[in-house]
Amino acid sequence: MSSRKIIIKKWKNDYDFKTFINAFISLTATAMFALYNGFLGIHNSSLCYTAICFYYIIIVILRGLIVISERKILQSDNSEKSRNKIFIVASTLLLLLNISLIAPISLMAVQRKPVSLTLIPAIAMAAYTTYKIAMASVNLYRRKRSSNVLVKLLRTINFIDALVSILTLQNTLIMVNSNGKDFSLLPLTASASAAVMITILILSISTLIKGIKNIES
Repeated sequence: MSSRKIIIKKWKNDYDFKTFINAFISLTATAMFALYNGFLGIHNSSLCYTAICFYYIIIVILRGLIVISERKILQSDNSEKSRNKIFIVASTLLLLLNISLIAPISLMAVQRKPVSLTLIPAIAMAAYTTYKIAMASVNLYRRKRSSNVLVKLLRTINFIDALVSILTLQNTLIMVNSNGKDFSLLPLTASASAAVMITILILSISTLIKGIKNIES
């Protein structure tokens, strides 16, 4: 059996291996999404979208560090202890990163400056976001299959990534179809943004707490 077929077979049957391979592949997609938000930020002079761009860049770096760390851990003796340490560091960084997201998301919810964007890329963004949230939701549930804490962390990061995508999509679609003076949807968008941010913070905090309990046990 060729090495390619072996890798494909392992990808299909090994959930942990599949998670790390998919995480490595998704780095490119997330990086492109970061650049897209960066374009919106520069083109429309929006600090909010620029902040979202940097958020996704850091998410890409965080995912990459987890994947690289797992590769090194597989070559070490005390793998469980090493994974727990990396899990704590990565979870702490994720929590701090998500807390820093509160300000730009709050500004984005009330900012109504029209975006110079046609409906076609906006619809494409909606389709991509729908796919992300669907897959992230399924894998967040399936993470119970794995005992590897880094696999569970990657799945959590994917879900949080998808939630942030919903926020950017929501506000982009409103601003694409707004003249910048319509505030009728402000209560709805503010409430939705607050609900998503609370969910993100709860996930981040609970993830960190679980990591601390794993070390103490």
